[in-house]
Amino acid sequence: MPTPEAHVNLRSAYLPYKKLIGEILLDKNPMVKTVINKTLDVGVESVFRTFPYEVLAGEDNLDVTVHEAQCEFRFNFGKVYWNPRLGTEHSRLFELFKEGEAVCDVMAGVGPFAVPAGKRKVFVRANDLNPDSFESLQDAIKRNKVDGFVNASCEDARIFIRKATKDLAVNPRSVVIPSKIKISRHASNAEKEKLKKAAEEGTKTLNEPSAFSHYVMNLPATAIEFLDAFRGTHHGREAEFRPHTTTKLPLIHLYLFQARYENEDEELNEISQRISHYLGSEVKRGDPELELKIRYVRLVAPNKKMFCASFHVPADVAFDKLPPDQSSSELEVKADGK
Repeated sequence: MPTPEAHVNLRSAYLPYKKLIGEILLDKNPMVKTVINKTLDVGVESVFRTFPYEVLAGEDNLDVTVHEAQCEFRFNFGKVYWNPRLGTEHSRLFELFKEGEAVCDVMAGVGPFAVPAGKRKVFVRANDLNPDSFESLQDAIKRNKVDGFVNASCEDARIFIRKATKDLAVNPRSVVIPSKIKISRHASNAEKEKLKKAAEEGTKTLNEPSAFSHYVMNLPATAIEFLDAFRGTHHGREAEFRPHTTTKLPLIHLYLFQARYENEDEELNEISQRISHYLGSEVKRGDPELELKIRYVRLVAPNKKMFCASFHVPADVAFDKLPPDQSSSELEVKADGK
């Protein structure tokens, strides 16, 4: 069975007493079986945002079960990234997704955005480069019974953005949603026929759209560097979007770290400039087409903040030709999805 844990991040002044602190925490919390201390910041040594740790007291066992948004996740805390303080942020974002929409979760981790979205009948194509995260993501998809709406990949984010976008256009999914009407065995034949007809009429089929409504990029340290992957993703598909239809180009939800300044307006302007640099197109505040919104998430360190910047893919980026280094054969996606 998974082991309940207590995680601490002790300052240097308390390190001489770390074992004592661990024993006290273990003694005062009967449900806790392991107390660990992070020895370095998340992501310092690992591209997968895992962290080195030391056991202060109890068992050296980081297998955990976590419940969030009425979903269950099982993983090893030492091998994947999970931050319990981000539950509210996870909910804020996936509650923006509408039933039947398609979402591309580029750096999905174990699925805190993808799996709850699947429960809301949102189609999600989720990806993570970390094989351990990918394994836990697959487990969460099955465990929470959202495999009809969510599928998982384990590949480079830049390749995944392009491949998933192309695959969605040629290989959409369908899910049959059965009616919730139950037919009692005690009902008369006439009542059964009536209920059966009502159940058939109540059954509906959700068809995955041909384009994503949202891209989620939750890797604050480096996600911004992958924005160039959107260049040419919708080349030749101009007729599917505004001004030809009412459909807007997809929203990107980009998580990023930003240096803290005394004036928050300076922070927001710098975020806008950084996004423009990596995207290769100007993304400025107040643009009615891009609808850039920058939301403060939390203070990561005394001089570092975490933000979520949401904006539509600029038309000049989406409809551009693919970069010269991306041959058509490299991005070719067969109808069977392989």
